[in-house]
Amino acid sequence: MQDLLLPLAMTGAFGAFIGTLYRLSRRPGYQRPLLFPLVGLAAGIIGFVIYRLLVATTGAPLWLLPLLVVVQVWLWLGPFGPGARAEGQDDPGR
Repeated sequence: MQDLLLPLAMTGAFGAFIGTLYRLSRRPGYQRPLLFPLVGLAAGIIGFVIYRLLVATTGAPLWLLPLLVVVQVWLWLGPFGPGARAEGQDDPGR
């Protein structure tokens, strides 16, 4: 059990750290600053699950795990994040 929980906790902490770094480097005056570490934490947990599935099916290398977390944080806070939705509020379909 410890072989699963310790890497999961470390990956979640790494994701929260990357989310915090993303906030500090990209959007310093954003209204919801807690969103960035929470999205990073979720990206870390989801990245760990994806990595474990890849290890079970294809034997993925260990260096893929941090890459998955960083890419997910970038995607979730960048192109698919809250800023992209906030800019599109003037959609004529609404």
